[in-house]
Amino acid sequence: MIRSAKISAPRQVYPVDEWCIVEKKFYPRFLGQTETIFSLANGYLGLRGGFEEGKPACQSGTFINGFYESWPIPYGESAFGFAKTGQTMLNLADCKIIQLYVDDEPFFLPTAKLVTFERRLNMREGVLTRDVLWETPSGKLVQINSMRMVSFRHRHLALATYRVTILSEDEAPVTIVSSLVGNQPNQSSVDDPRQAKGFAGSVLEPQQYYSRDQRVVMSHRTASSQMTVACGADHVLETTTPFTRRLHTDEDNAQVVYSLNAQPGVPVELFKFISYHSSHSAGAAELCQRLERTLDFARSEGCEQLLAGQKSYLDDFWERSDVVLETKERLNCVEAGELQQALRWNLFQILQASGRAEGTGIPAKGLTGQTYEGHYFWD
Repeated sequence: MIRSAKISAPRQVYPVDEWCIVEKKFYPRFLGQTETIFSLANGYLGLRGGFEEGKPACQSGTFINGFYESWPIPYGESAFGFAKTGQTMLNLADCKIIQLYVDDEPFFLPTAKLVTFERRLNMREGVLTRDVLWETPSGKLVQINSMRMVSFRHRHLALATYRVTILSEDEAPVTIVSSLVGNQPNQSSVDDPRQAKGFAGSVLEPQQYYSRDQRVVMSHRTASSQMTVACGADHVLETTTPFTRRLHTDEDNAQVVYSLNAQPGVPVELFKFISYHSSHSAGAAELCQRLERTLDFARSEGCEQLLAGQKSYLDDFWERSDVVLETKERLNCVEAGELQQALRWNLFQILQASGRAEGTGIPAKGLTGQTYEGHYFWD
């Protein structure tokens, strides 16, 4: 058994909230743990809780339940009955990334001067939010508010928003870069048998890729298992300030770049509608058509309607499934509020691992990572 020392999270950084997981400070010591804790999923699609800008990251994971690559199991001496083929759930193209530049300076958490910082996983509403006040190297104050959601109502759909407001008196050139990054590395470890198998090269072969208006789409097929996945994102930028945009798409990367001179106190908000479709049998062309219909639907619904649907779904879940501690006393040296928070987080994880897992099982770690290679267990 692999044992790890228990590390207590500092309470001033991670205060107790019975309905939320809150991080009050950028705290890279727990980078891998918080990527897992802040993960969002619906049983079909899972996004690890990494930062919007893509870095720093332990693993920027994006997973689809049951989407895997197969590989031959090597034996020093094989025998009758030995399994011949293994399967590993793959890390797919990352659609979460949104990068910010103000005065041509990148917003990068490890080096940024953060006046305030808070991340919050709201288990009542099913959203992950982050609110940051950044002082740029030139002394400008920039408010950055972002939100991420993986929809329970619509299992192929996720949503991200990114709002930037210049709080200083002077205007500032702002660039927002929304990216899809394909062929992400797969987690592996020679020292931990629970970790996923690493692959020597790329296992996702490019199929179709294209861009149109503010929409970017790419699709891949696995080399061995011959499964196909299509992913894409559509965008809406809302601001009263004139802006320009440009698009780039190739077989493994896509970008939509917005540039403008942001005015003091005038918000610039990007809405990013994200979709994934996968299949054992359908080809890339058909999956791209399905994805187009999902993105059309998301744009027609709009952000507020999608968030309202998420809240309604979770209201029903918590009404049926909530477990409430009646005591306010400490139990085994643990505050009752902390136990209540832990109970609700575990219930939320069960929902995230199973809510829209139609036709598939529940991976051992849900859709928070590649541990145990995404396998289902019967125990």
